[in-house]
Amino acid sequence: MKTQAKAVRPASGKTPKKVAKRKGRETSASRSVLVSSRYAKSTPRRQQRVEARSAAILDAALTLFSRFGLHGTTVDQIAAAADISKTNLFYYFASKEEVYVAVLRRLLDEWLAPLRALEVDSDPIEAMRDYIRRKVEFSRTQPEASRLFCLEIVQGAPLIGPALRTSLKALVDAKAGVIEAWIAAGRLAPVNPYHLIFAVWSTTQHYADFASQVEAVVGRGLADDDYLEQVISDIQRIILDGIKPDRPPLRRAKNFA
Repeated sequence: MKTQAKAVRPASGKTPKKVAKRKGRETSASRSVLVSSRYAKSTPRRQQRVEARSAAILDAALTLFSRFGLHGTTVDQIAAAADISKTNLFYYFASKEEVYVAVLRRLLDEWLAPLRALEVDSDPIEAMRDYIRRKVEFSRTQPEASRLFCLEIVQGAPLIGPALRTSLKALVDAKAGVIEAWIAAGRLAPVNPYHLIFAVWSTTQHYADFASQVEAVVGRGLADDDYLEQVISDIQRIILDGIKPDRPPLRRAKNFA
C-alpha cells in the first residue's frame, strides 16, 4: 500500500509561497535599515563617499523641490540632477518623500544655527544684531532653502510638522527664556520674546522668499553687496531701536507663551 508523501515545510513553519509573499511586502523602512547597517560596516573612506553622494542627492533635490514642490518633482529628475541612476538613488533613500524630509531636516538645522548662538551671558543688543545679520546672509546664500521651507509651512507642514512641534519648539522656547532673562535683568525693553523672534524671521526671510517681488519694486536684491548691507543695517535699526532698555515701553508684555 502506497503512502502519500507530505510536503516539506521550511523551519520557519511557512510554506515557500507564503515566505515569498511575506518578503514581497518588505517596507521602505526595512530597506533603509538594511542600507544603514551596510553603511555602518563600511570603511571610513567608503563612508565619506556615501555621505558625499547623499549630500549631492539632497543638494539636487533642494533645487527641484524649491521650484516645483514635492508633487511637482519626480525621482527621475532628482537622479538626473544628482548625476546618478534612479536605482542608485534608491540605494540611499527609500522614496521621494524620504528625500524631501531629509532635505527639510538638513535645512532646518542650518536655519536654526544662528538662533542657537543666543546665550544669557551675551550682550543682548549685540547678540540680536549678529542674529539679524546671519539671518539676512542666510537668505542671500541659501534662498532656495528658505523658499522650500516657506512652501512647506504654507502647506501646513505635512511632512516636517513633527519636527516643528518637537525640536523647533524646544529650541524656540529655550531662546525665548534667554530673552526673558535679558528683560528681567533690565537689559532689554519688555517685549514678547516670541514676537521678537517671529519679527526677525519674517523681515530677514522676506528677501529670499519674495526675492522676485523685492527686485520688481526696488530693482535690487541681496546679490548686490551694497544693498545687502543696507538691508541688514535697516532691519537692525528697526528692530533693535524697539528693544533697547532705555526706550520707555508703552506697556509690559504679558503671557509670553
